[in-house]
Parts: sequence; structure tokens; C-alpha cells
Amino acid sequence: MSITPLMPVYPRCGVRPVRGEHCHLISEDGTRYLDFAAGIAVNILGHSHPGLIGAIQRQAAELMHVSNLYGSPQGEKLARRLVDLTFADTVFFTNSGAEAVECAIKTARAYHQHEGNGERFELITFNNAFHGRTMATISASNQEKMHKGFLPLLPGFHYCPFDDLDRVKELVGPNTAGFLVEPIQGEGGIRVGSDAFIAGLRELADEHDLMLVFDEVQTGVARTGTFYVYQQYGIEPDILATAKGIGGGFPLGACLATEKAARGMVIGAHGSTFGGNPLAMAAAGAVLDAVANDEFLAAVREKGERIRSRLEQFIGNYPELFEDIRGRGLMLGIRMKGEPRPFMVHLRDNHQLLTVAAGDNTLRLLPPLVIGDAEIDEFFDRLSAGAADYEAPEG
Repeated sequence: MSITPLMPVYPRCGVRPVRGEHCHLISEDGTRYLDFAAGIAVNILGHSHPGLIGAIQRQAAELMHVSNLYGSPQGEKLARRLVDLTFADTVFFTNSGAEAVECAIKTARAYHQHEGNGERFELITFNNAFHGRTMATISASNQEKMHKGFLPLLPGFHYCPFDDLDRVKELVGPNTAGFLVEPIQGEGGIRVGSDAFIAGLRELADEHDLMLVFDEVQTGVARTGTFYVYQQYGIEPDILATAKGIGGGFPLGACLATEKAARGMVIGAHGSTFGGNPLAMAAAGAVLDAVANDEFLAAVREKGERIRSRLEQFIGNYPELFEDIRGRGLMLGIRMKGEPRPFMVHLRDNHQLLTVAAGDNTLRLLPPLVIGDAEIDEFFDRLSAGAADYEAPEG
């Protein structure tokens, strides 16, 4: 048999973590890595957080799973907390970000069909977006590398340049149901949507009775210094997909919606076997206990600004390597002169620093939100050493 037991769809590297300690991962050979990837923005409380571990252990001893045919006091409690913290009136729990976006797409379409406007089924999405790997979410992206092998795509999506409001206006038509947008593109290169662009989408949605759908799978749950990044734009979406950090490492996602937006999501419209199970609800509750307060959010903003300021000074020493710094809070990117993956590999293999490559020649920095001064200093020591002995590939 030539195929591996794990289906070979990931380009797995030689790092093989078996243990985590706060902001470090320890490989099976004992090597310690400073984790500035955090499971791609998932492990927001780092590794082995006692509050998260304790909540999961206690709930596992009581009740791990029960069918959604029954009442869910655990789900009701967490949904109420999310409603109180956000624009939303109602929440559907999923197991992942892709599922949360899938639910968001269905919610947007269902609204118009409930209102008797079945011709409105198309969402305007944005170039270089990443919304997940289901058939609907890859169809919502213009990235051909995700389409290969899975054609034909699902209809109902129009691609538009990111941050180009004039082009959006041209695309709005009688079949438009709404807009699906990452306010800050993650995989696309930590590209921050301008205030005018995001506000303009809200105005267009209001003018034409369209759904404004935010994909905050990566930006959400304190990552950018507010609970969700929409709160920094002074507007509210109709629907929002969240995941990654909300479970702190336990698989969980959610689709948040206003009462109006959720009109079509009636009994039988959607479902999930595992979504909202008691164990996931306990994990998320522990995450919210830690991050959903002004003190924690202010600390994320302060650490983000401190790292950003130091990065801006640092890249000036290597003008042949780096372009600029992007992002908000602890969702930061270093835009490089060329492809970032060789530098990412160099940092990982030679300086035990874990980062994440992204589009637009950007190296993503997504540390646990609980990093302290020691980890920040360690990060700059490793980054500086990596830049000093890096030899960029020819061409």
C-alpha cells in the first residue's frame, strides 16, 4: 500500500508536537518551539490553560454529548452570553469555521426566500478570500488552487476586488442576496478592509435590503483587540461566522444573526449532530470567562501595538527582505519582498519560531493572546537571529 494512513492532503513538516506549555510547543524529540501560529489563531489561551482544561474535565465527567432533539441548558447559556456581547439575537452552533460560514450562507439565502424573493440567492464575495473547504465555501472564493479537482463549483457567487466599493456597486443586481466578507483577510495576507469600504457595504445592504455577512472566523474572539473586529468599524453585520479561538482548541464554531436575518431559519431548516454539544459549550464558556472583558481586550490591544511598533523598527534594518507591517491587535502580518514560505521554514527549522505564511507575500503572526513580556522578547530574539542569517532563494 503506497498511500499513507493519514490521507496525504497536508504538506506536513518535520515538527511533531506532543505537548504544549503556555506559548510553546514541544516536539516528540524534545525540541521547544515558540508558537506564534497558535494553531492558526485557535489556541488563544495558549497551551495547557488551567481554566480551559478544568472546564473540559468537569463537563466530560458530567455529560459530553446529547442529541439536539432535547433541550440544551448548556447551549442556551452560551448563546445568551454571545447575544449579550454582540449585535446578534440568535446563535447556531457548529463544529468548525467552514460549517459556520456554510450556515451563514444558508441563512442569507433563507431570509430572501422567506420574504418571497427566491431570485435573490447570489452573494458578492471578494478576491483572495478564504471561507473554508466545503463545496459552498470554496465556491465563494476565487482561489483556483482550492477549486482544482472539485469542479463544477456551486453557483451563486460573484467575485469582486477586495476594498473596491465602486466595483461592488456595479455588481449589485436583482439576484443579489448580500455580501460575504472577511473584514480583515487572513489567508489573503492580513489585508485590512478600509473604514469606507466596510461602511459602504453596510449602506448598500440597507439600501437594497441585502444581508451583510461577516466571516470573523480568524478575526473574532478578542484576536484584534475587540471581541469581534466589526466593533472597530462602527457598524454591525446581519450575520457573522465565528470559530477558531471560540473553543480555545476544542472544535467549535457558531453562526450569529439578527432576528430579521434569521427569519428563514425555522424548524428543519438546518442541523448538526455534534454542534453545540455540552463539552464544546463548556470549553467556550471558559474561553469567554478569560477574554470577554475590557481588561483582557485592552491588554491585547496594548501588546499588539507594542509588537507592531517594534516590528516597524525592526524591518527597517532589512529593507531587502521586508515591505511593511499589517493588521490589528494580535493578528499581524509582515509583508515581505518575496514569497514568505522560505523565511517561515527558516525560522521554524533553524530558530524554533512558528509562524504562518499567507497570500500577498505576507508572514502571519498569530500568537496566543496570553503572551507576556518574556515571550515577546523571545520572539524578537528569534526573529532577529532568523533575519540575520537568512539567505533568500535566488529568483
